[in-house]
Amino acid sequence: MFGGQQPILVLSQNTKRESGRKVQLENINAGKAIADVIRTCLGPQAMLKMLMDPMGGIVMTNDGNAILREITVQHPAAKSMIEIARTQDEEVGDGTTSVIVLAGEMLAAAEPFLQQQIHPTVIIRAYREALEDIIKYLQTDCSILLDVNNKEKMAEVVKACVGTKFIGKWSSLAVNIALDAVKTVTLNENGRLEVDIKRYAKVEKIPGGSIDESCVLKGVMINKDVTHPKMRRHIENPRIVLLDCSLEYKKGESQTNVEIIGEQDFTRMLQIEEEFVQRICADIIAVKPDIVFTEKGVSDLAQHYLLKAGITAIRRLRKTDNLRIARACGATIVNRTEELTEKDVGTGAGLFEIKKIGDEYFTFITECKDPKACTILLRGASKDILNETERNLQDALHVARNLVLEPRLVAGGGAIEMALSQRLTRKQLKGPYTAVAEALEIIPRTLAQNCGANTIRTLTALRAKHASHSGDGVCPWGIDGETGEIVDMNVKGIWEPLAVKMQTYKTAVETAILLLRIDDIVSGSKKNSEPTAPAAAAAGAE
Repeated sequence: MFGGQQPILVLSQNTKRESGRKVQLENINAGKAIADVIRTCLGPQAMLKMLMDPMGGIVMTNDGNAILREITVQHPAAKSMIEIARTQDEEVGDGTTSVIVLAGEMLAAAEPFLQQQIHPTVIIRAYREALEDIIKYLQTDCSILLDVNNKEKMAEVVKACVGTKFIGKWSSLAVNIALDAVKTVTLNENGRLEVDIKRYAKVEKIPGGSIDESCVLKGVMINKDVTHPKMRRHIENPRIVLLDCSLEYKKGESQTNVEIIGEQDFTRMLQIEEEFVQRICADIIAVKPDIVFTEKGVSDLAQHYLLKAGITAIRRLRKTDNLRIARACGATIVNRTEELTEKDVGTGAGLFEIKKIGDEYFTFITECKDPKACTILLRGASKDILNETERNLQDALHVARNLVLEPRLVAGGGAIEMALSQRLTRKQLKGPYTAVAEALEIIPRTLAQNCGANTIRTLTALRAKHASHSGDGVCPWGIDGETGEIVDMNVKGIWEPLAVKMQTYKTAVETAILLLRIDDIVSGSKKNSEPTAPAAAAAGAE
């Protein structure tokens, strides 16, 4: 009995090894398929993708993360590739296309070794060693330090990021917007540097007008109008009070039963409610504000009292908008009107006005003395153009933020990839280690392909330039994404933040390692059918 089962066990182990290799090759193909979708979106001559969702809406973009977010895939390895684009976008905001292209190439580079029956752990060890060397080279002599106060150099780096996007045509405008917004929201407290662009640099998109009319406001803009038509809509040097409580009758927190016996009881109840509203309005009027913003509602009676005192009220603000106003004008958000004091009033704003743009009213709080929050006002011909402009601007904002937090640069245009590839090759380690060096060349190769240059000739010439470089530091020769020619990045002024590149390499190599480590994909869904013969035999043997 036992002897009869012995050969089946051996057979199942061999089958497992074969199936493991098959799964790894499937994963590699899935990764390559995702990279091929994105490849044409790299560089200044990038093509756009038009994506249609099931509801019939369309998205036109060349942002790697935005494209992959809309794509529906079945293969689990392809899903994890899509996840890395999101990670890249959240961490550093730029380089989403590069990371997918690079991860796909890292996987493709491992394929021949798997077919030669080399064990995945050997490949993984070599990949990990290569990544450690890449990080070491980047942190030492492959990157240069940037002076954050040098606005021309900062603008140059952000321009290189914007140049590959749809708003490349308005690059100088986009660069100025990004740098102004980041400079406004940068907070330096006791040596702690905080640049929170997600919370304090809000992008407001208003269709109509041209992109040239976009600007950064020295303050905040919100899509609200005053609660009462007779309230003032233009106030200079306003005193602002921010509330997080409603200016309405106090409702019972839980179910409340009130027993009314006589007619006067009902009248008294209404009177108590009115007195309550009058009291909270008196608390507000006591600090003599010009404007009151509240996140909750404002009753008609409260509007009446505030209007009589010459106070403008705006209700139902978002929490995020309230926080931005607090940062812009120096006010403190108060939860109870009884606690209002003089120091809670914001006096940092220079002008409050309400303008009508298109069909809607917008509240502007501008000319702030030291705003630590801002609103980026975007204008454009259509919703699609505005959405793509916003996506591109977010990348520019993140690049400017990365430069403030970590002011180190590397050469762009594929120069740094080629330089790292040469360094890894010089180590003269055979096998998968050199495969990483070859995979890095996919970035300059794709840049050359996307602008129609002769890829083989261009890459050979670039490789020769880097091989013959004998000076100090990194060789600055890379590919001009517009023309496909080999140019000196120092002269061309194309630089990229080190933080973006570092994240790209780490994410790409670690994803390749993760997918190579998978030797089986098991579905969690239950199947009612009988197990297949080999599976049943293997299960019986074990």
